[in-house]
Amino acid sequence: MAATEYLQETGKSELDAHWIAEFFQDNGVQDDYPRQDLIAFCALVQKALTIKLERIRKQTRLQLDKAIRPISKPH
Repeated sequence: MAATEYLQETGKSELDAHWIAEFFQDNGVQDDYPRQDLIAFCALVQKALTIKLERIRKQTRLQLDKAIRPISKPH
């Protein structure tokens, strides 16, 4: 959830420390998961963010390939 929200708000691939700390505090992550610490949470969110961005890149490449393929092949 944090990775999705971060990506929607910023469009960046690298997590901002202030943003994640604020999210951690404001969304009660530690209340919901008392064993969770900010450093571990940051690592989890960065990993999820990286996975989401890679999926977006792959999807974009597939869509571009589909769009370009008909143009590049002569009839």
